[in-house]
Amino acid sequence: MTPSPILVTGAHGFVAIHVVIQLLQQGYRVRGTMRNLSREPELRDTLSKYAQIIDRLEILPADLEQDTGWNEAMSGVEYVLHIASPFPLSEPKHEDELIVPAVQGTLRVLKAAHNAGVKRVMQVSSNAAISAGHNGENRTFTEKDWSDLSGDIGAYSKSKTLAERAAWDFINGEENTNKMELAVINPPLILGPVPNKDVRTSIELIRTLMLGQVPGVARIKMGLVDVRDVALAIILAMKTPEAAGERFLVAADQSMWVKDIADLLHKNYASRGYKINRLQFPKFLVRVIALFDVKVAAVVKGIDWDYELSNEKAKRILKWTPHTAEESVLAMADSLIEQGVI
Repeated sequence: MTPSPILVTGAHGFVAIHVVIQLLQQGYRVRGTMRNLSREPELRDTLSKYAQIIDRLEILPADLEQDTGWNEAMSGVEYVLHIASPFPLSEPKHEDELIVPAVQGTLRVLKAAHNAGVKRVMQVSSNAAISAGHNGENRTFTEKDWSDLSGDIGAYSKSKTLAERAAWDFINGEENTNKMELAVINPPLILGPVPNKDVRTSIELIRTLMLGQVPGVARIKMGLVDVRDVALAIILAMKTPEAAGERFLVAADQSMWVKDIADLLHKNYASRGYKINRLQFPKFLVRVIALFDVKVAAVVKGIDWDYELSNEKAKRILKWTPHTAEESVLAMADSLIEQGVI
């Protein structure tokens, strides 16, 4: 147990809240950053429902797009859990709206951490930095894979890939005179329990299906992981010496077709009045719908793509065990109902 605080960037985010909860439950002191401290009372209220926060939680202002605040945030810190990153629901008008803050923000955090003598940074990247652009390659992806930037992969996938590449370039470059360590966590779509009423991009698949906002589903496969398991993997990467210099694809043991997700939700919630449409549309119709619906357009390239994600490395090195994909789907649905989101 380190006596110094653990720094968590973007402490009000979906993953970050679960990371902070687990750190506090394990007895750590936590220093979180927020771009806007106006939401600090809301964050503290959420966290207090899950963990004892008195005297062990500090919140400081720091923005990924600004230099101010980061030196203060890093002071006396040994480990940095860099989680903050934009995750929009639809494509921005220009890809640089995502790429610039993701890349520059990552480098800003790494340089401030290096200057402060931080021992190790845990960066949350994404499976989007692994499998994007490989649509149609029906195989199992591992940490050895990188997304194909030459394809039409979208601004988000490009931002996550370039940000992670920049992080490794910094760590392996001449600027890293302190030999600061880096470990990277690469999750696919993150489900599991939501801690408050915040409407996040991660909930859109389950929220949309539960509310019957789509007349059917496309034949699209989703790699999934539970938010509690992502948080655990981040903390394990912090505590495991062998994690230094490694990236970890953290996913449930099996991916799920959206049709199977809809069937699972129907089985568990139809009797409670939720109308989940389970009709699977043919490919041509999905492509037509994508012309008019940004949510559909964002995933249409993945139609009929039959792939899996290997979590063997995370299990072997981090001794990490995930929830099943089905458990994560139901946990998110249950919590959305409990929080009054649906």
